[in-house]
Amino acid sequence: MRVVFCGTPQFAVPSLRALLDSGFEIPLVVSQPDRPSGRGMQITPTPVKELALSRGVEVMQPEKIKNNQEFRARLEAIRPDAIVVVAYGRIIPQWMIDLPRFGNINGHASLLPKYRGAAPIQWAIAMGETVTGVTTMRIDAGLDTGDMLLKRELPITADDTALTIAPKLAQITAELLVETLRGLEDGTVTPTPQDHSEATLAPILKKEDGQIDFQRTATDIWNRLRGFQPWPGAYCTYRGKKLSVTAARSLPSGTAVLEAGELRVDCGQMLVGCGQLSTLELLEVQPEGKKRMSAKDFLNGYKPTNGERLQ
Repeated sequence: MRVVFCGTPQFAVPSLRALLDSGFEIPLVVSQPDRPSGRGMQITPTPVKELALSRGVEVMQPEKIKNNQEFRARLEAIRPDAIVVVAYGRIIPQWMIDLPRFGNINGHASLLPKYRGAAPIQWAIAMGETVTGVTTMRIDAGLDTGDMLLKRELPITADDTALTIAPKLAQITAELLVETLRGLEDGTVTPTPQDHSEATLAPILKKEDGQIDFQRTATDIWNRLRGFQPWPGAYCTYRGKKLSVTAARSLPSGTAVLEAGELRVDCGQMLVGCGQLSTLELLEVQPEGKKRMSAKDFLNGYKPTNGERLQ
């Protein structure tokens, strides 16, 4: 099967590698243009581009694709049987959707129709899900609304964050795409329409999503802290400066009776009141302009007093 692969970040690398190692013919990889990154802000090739070039595959990096005639002519000349899209970062135009006989196949990191959109991994954790997964889907003109092909689940443990779950889902995506393409080729995979009435959205994250609202329950705050890693994280204000919370845990109800945002030091624990009289224990924080530190080091250095507020 002749496949054009579209992907950009590290999450898409295992998928490209799996397709190459599984014997699919990949005459072209499409990735977003190289961007400045790192402390020196040097122009850096995308992870997908690096892998493609190391395997001798042609790479195109068009800034725009909808009305790009050169790009369109290249794809039409290739006549791919399928276009595989994994975290490419561009909306696929209708002419691309219509081009391959097996369609444009997307590996989406959620159990569709839940968590359609740009940040499905992060929002699934932030919303307290205990199971997530991957869905392969045939792209249509909507936002992750196409017919589903295959699914695979993955449990979310209490220790998981977006950073720990993403590599696992990337590997599942790779395996499921190979299985999906082979199934389409031999006719054993049947597209299934999504139940749009059960759809939820996972919009792109904004900086303000990381602002801790202590009116939420401690469990809600803890879920969002785990989901919004590495960015925008979870932060509040202490003594007029930003305080990032990098590790915390939700304590059993009745541990302490504190107002939302009220701080208490109790036997070396740094506790803060949250919604519905719940309590969050801060385990690791990062004051503005400082390195990450344990709660113990924070208590020794800043000596917070009971009744102070986090906002």
